[in-house]
Amino acid sequence: MGPTIRLHPDDDVVIARIEIPTGTLISMEKVTAAVTIPAGHKLAVGDIAQGQPVRRYNQIIGFATRQIKAGEHVHVHNLAMGDFQRDYAFSQGVKDTQFVSEPATFLGIRRNDGRVATRNYIGILTSVNCSATVARMVADHFKNNLHDYPNVDGVVALTHKTGCGMAGDGEGMDLLRRTLTGYAQHPNFFAVLNIGLGCEANQINFWLDAAKLKLSDKLQAFTIQEKGGTTKAVRDGVARIKALLPEANRARREPLPASHLILGLECGGSDGYSGISANPALGAAADLLVRHGGTAILSETPEIYGAEHLLTRRAVSREVGDKLLARIRWWEDYTARNRMEMNNNPSPGNKAGGLTTILEKSLGAAAKGGTTNLVDVYEFAQKVTAQGLVFMDTPGYDPVSVTGHVAGGANVVCFTTGRGSVYGCKPAPSLKLATNSPLYRHMEEDMDINCGTVVDGTETVDQAGERIFGRILQTASGSRSKSELLGFGDDEFAPWVVGATM
Repeated sequence: MGPTIRLHPDDDVVIARIEIPTGTLISMEKVTAAVTIPAGHKLAVGDIAQGQPVRRYNQIIGFATRQIKAGEHVHVHNLAMGDFQRDYAFSQGVKDTQFVSEPATFLGIRRNDGRVATRNYIGILTSVNCSATVARMVADHFKNNLHDYPNVDGVVALTHKTGCGMAGDGEGMDLLRRTLTGYAQHPNFFAVLNIGLGCEANQINFWLDAAKLKLSDKLQAFTIQEKGGTTKAVRDGVARIKALLPEANRARREPLPASHLILGLECGGSDGYSGISANPALGAAADLLVRHGGTAILSETPEIYGAEHLLTRRAVSREVGDKLLARIRWWEDYTARNRMEMNNNPSPGNKAGGLTTILEKSLGAAAKGGTTNLVDVYEFAQKVTAQGLVFMDTPGYDPVSVTGHVAGGANVVCFTTGRGSVYGCKPAPSLKLATNSPLYRHMEEDMDINCGTVVDGTETVDQAGERIFGRILQTASGSRSKSELLGFGDDEFAPWVVGATM
């Protein structure tokens, strides 16, 4: 392995596989490093004129803000965003999916109504932040206190910071209620208890009516005010969950086809290796899942910005491609009215890891979606019903994005990281994929899978994808992820808040 990685013959830059000291001759590129190039960062392989587009993956990642000489470090000091035309080529890349003849199986939990779970929790949801403490008190009663119920994964309170101080209808309330509905109906919950305060904007009965949900033994609700205060509300909540535990414990796993899996694809704390190792390897795993009849959710609309033309080529119809572009336009308007811009993403950590513009970050992030057809586009937290690769409109902020996935039905999540994000998302298990071997070794208690093998040259992207797919099946069958073992997942529930807080 040489010191650099070239991703396409026509690229203007190569990526430093390791730190490259000043004066190092890159013999394969016939260029000498003019300065020290940090690992994961870009080195110019030829002279680039001011204003010229710079390519990585044979795609534009920005424009030179000054003349760049061969061997120079290419980063925020000499590369910036710029406008250019995308060729959307709607559906021109659509191809037949080669489904496998004998789909893989996993050990799942089939609910009485036919839904399939990968975990068996009892959930506590809150209509408003004002009921969060009571919900946690109820859940805390059962912490380390479920020894008699080995088939119950836990009692989890998922609280949030909104539900009042907002309009009683409109976009913000619709997002919150759609998210709560998705969690209330998630198969990984045996049953759900909803706790409200009583006077909030997000009234429980209004939400239930809007979602066409009916209360039952598996979907219960009360408010603190109607119960007579905190102590009485906690006592009632504990009693209700105690009554549910014996039946919940009767859940059993059985072999089920992988077509029942809905995989959330997420990246956070990305670096210059993300688009080389973990993201394309996860894309290969997503391709395998689709070939086995399952579903994969690509998302983070701000982080496919500049790569959307690669997805419209794979859209099964012009309608699906237009749905994707409509969400891009919404984001352009959303950022403008909030006095931001799409290039406010990448984060400082992304830039320290070698990513310069949102265009570069997006091209690597989109690789998580693999190569199969894009079959549908969903708004945030909408229920995913299509099988195959789909897109969900979410922010790039990890907790909010994955909250949308799980509300949409994701029962497993894969999360790639190059900087070292720590994350969990109850009730769905989350696997963490490291983009580079030093990170995996440094944070092995948090990282489930090392994709740095691709950078190291000991494994191909497809081989890593096979390994990830195998781990997905194991995890869906009950094997605990690192984040589950560490106790992550309660505090990462984050509905998307838009609009004014009043």
